[in-house]
Amino acid sequence: MAIVSKGREARTDYKVIGYHVGYTVVQAYIRSGRTHQIRVHFSSIGHPIFADSTYGNKSKLLNRQFLHAYFLEFRLPSTGEVRSFITELPPDLKKVLADLR
Repeated sequence: MAIVSKGREARTDYKVIGYHVGYTVVQAYIRSGRTHQIRVHFSSIGHPIFADSTYGNKSKLLNRQFLHAYFLEFRLPSTGEVRSFITELPPDLKKVLADLR
């Protein structure tokens, strides 16, 4: 769960969707699906996930990483059917965004 020269390939694309003083909100697209991929990638470029005590810093505003899977889509291995799911930002993360404003 680190970036190493002989490690397995992993790719994360992202798009900036908003700014707050000292923080940036991004939409990340996981292209490979490695353990802790988003957390490792953002930490490696000097922008750890908010409140990530393993790869960044703890926060008094949140007791978990500020990560949310808004949209998930995958193909069921048994049938090949594509399934998609959308979930809105939960109240604890909405509160953090409001507090940062």
